[in-house]
Amino acid sequence: MTYQPLEVGGVDDYPVKVGSMLLTLVDPHKGYERAYNRWYERDHFYGGCMVGPHLFAGSRWVATRALKDLRWPGDGTEVAEPADAGSYVGIYWVEKGRHKDHFDDWARPQVAYLYGNGRGFPERTHVHTVLFEHLGASYRDDDPVPVDLALDHGYEGIVALWLDARTGTSADLLVSLTADHLPALLKDSAIEIASAWAPSPGEEEVRTKQPMPLGSAPGGAGRLVQLFFAHGDITDTLAGLRAYTDGIEAAGLADVRLAAPFHRTHPGTDKYVDELW
Repeated sequence: MTYQPLEVGGVDDYPVKVGSMLLTLVDPHKGYERAYNRWYERDHFYGGCMVGPHLFAGSRWVATRALKDLRWPGDGTEVAEPADAGSYVGIYWVEKGRHKDHFDDWARPQVAYLYGNGRGFPERTHVHTVLFEHLGASYRDDDPVPVDLALDHGYEGIVALWLDARTGTSADLLVSLTADHLPALLKDSAIEIASAWAPSPGEEEVRTKQPMPLGSAPGGAGRLVQLFFAHGDITDTLAGLRAYTDGIEAAGLADVRLAAPFHRTHPGTDKYVDELW
């Protein structure tokens, strides 16, 4: 018998779905850039994340000095202080319905094990490391790459956007954005996927149990994070995204906390490590 997927919103609806995300925005300490890059991609990417149960995709992204200069707003924010803090971001998908199985039952004990056995890297600072739940995704194309495949597809760049709703919840904000703002952003854009996330329940409570500080707070009930995936030069998307965030603020929907573009890293190389500052 051949499996026949349903079609939902132009996307074939197969059973494996992303339900949770780990997003970790980090700076290596100056002078340790190359060592950090190699430790993370040759040990921690796998030993701390990818070998764990139900985590089915991961990727790393990097902000060079040139990309950091393009972030907005330009002053310190509730996410990054200062606004150019955070050179590398690691992003991981966990299967829907398996959040506790991965994070509570495996990831937190695994981190303690790694640090206890000398496999941490103290010469780094977490700027913003948070677990998120997936709220949904909007697509440019009628037959798109589903968000579940986004980390493996080979997009050259992303933009991460943190918003705080002025009223209501992140889910309420997403409804307004999906209806009134995202269609114009995605039309004729290099952005193919606009995914949406909210801090996972319990994030505020568990942050004190980690072996090192995890940076800025997850955000409240109105915090919405959007990840935009694009092919080509990610800077080509920024004018459209700036118009998008300006429109959100002008409509009184949300305050922009941080908009930050990143290049995809090149595993097995030290590309970009000498361009961070």
